[in-house]
Amino acid sequence: MKTRRMAALLLALCLLILPVSAEEAFEETVWPAVETLASVEDVAACTGAALLLEKETGSCIYQHNAHARLAPASVTKIMTMLLVAEQLEAGLLGREDRVSCSAYAAGMGGSQIYLEEGEQMTVSELLKSVAVASANDAAVALAEHISGSEEAFVERMNQRAAQLGMADTVFANCTGLPSEGEHLTSAWDIGIMSRELLQHEFIKEYTTIWTDSVRGGEFGLSNTNKLVRFYSGATGLKTGFTQEAMYCLSASAMRDGVEYIAVILHAASSEERFESAKLLLNHAFANYCLVDVQPGEALPPLPVELGSADWLQPVPAGAGRLLLEKTVAAGLKREVSLPEAVQAPVAAGQQLGTLRLLSASGEELACVPLVAPEAVPRLSWGQLLGRFLRILCCGGA
Repeated sequence: MKTRRMAALLLALCLLILPVSAEEAFEETVWPAVETLASVEDVAACTGAALLLEKETGSCIYQHNAHARLAPASVTKIMTMLLVAEQLEAGLLGREDRVSCSAYAAGMGGSQIYLEEGEQMTVSELLKSVAVASANDAAVALAEHISGSEEAFVERMNQRAAQLGMADTVFANCTGLPSEGEHLTSAWDIGIMSRELLQHEFIKEYTTIWTDSVRGGEFGLSNTNKLVRFYSGATGLKTGFTQEAMYCLSASAMRDGVEYIAVILHAASSEERFESAKLLLNHAFANYCLVDVQPGEALPPLPVELGSADWLQPVPAGAGRLLLEKTVAAGLKREVSLPEAVQAPVAAGQQLGTLRLLSASGEELACVPLVAPEAVPRLSWGQLLGRFLRILCCGGA
């Protein structure tokens, strides 16, 4: 026990010293770019699979072997963190809840914070240890706390993967450590679960940490995702490495309100992993933007014939944003098509017309229904008679 604690303290001391020396080494050996990487297309040459997508719309910008089923190593922990985040958001788990470490969790190998059997930490400390230091023991401790056992938690991981449409994925554990059973996913599925995790904004409180500590400052943590320190706007997410999986990464970054996710699997080196992700993210920020799916100017009210209301204001259905290349967005045109009037009854959500977004060359980029925001009932015979009599008596007043 004392030997183990001493080893942990020595490691913590090294980690506290690490950020400065790591920064210098990283700038020298990784930045500037790996010479063989000059364009997005070069990413395919040094990775087993890759994916680039925009978070809000889920639009895919680039993919290479995106559905190849490969070992993900610790990128697995994105799903682990997602289930923890969902428990927290649902109020079924509290950040300050204390978790007791089992002998099984304490026995995890690989990256760890050297939990001891019976040691207690808060959910927040364990989640931070998973997000920053990729701690396997912390991941298993959280899994056991939520589901009773890692096995039961893994069942939930696979159920959630199925719900999200992650058809290429089978999880065998919550850590990504080598497994006797099948433990595979794809760049496409990692993109799906990364996007889902990023819906929980609070997770960035953990995934953007560069250095921190647990045990009241006794044990230092340094982020395995170097982009958090060296890439502008980085928001996470998770690295991974085993001999089988090689170097893996799901990297996310946000600038000017737009967030992208770059997934890299089976890169030959750590340098190529980070540099490939950086190249994909740079490509997205330089060439794409989000455009509001709105008419551009106020829509005219639409007359309603024989309705309880005389006018109806059309609105776009499910108005959101559209990912476009910046060159296309610069020449964007909007065309609104509405009838001169609509006859009651009108149902809420009933389509009244269309909004078409067109490129400068006339190519249709999107067609959005314009709908009624509320129902307008048809006038009854009695209401029609009353309106007719008012017209006769008062001239329509």
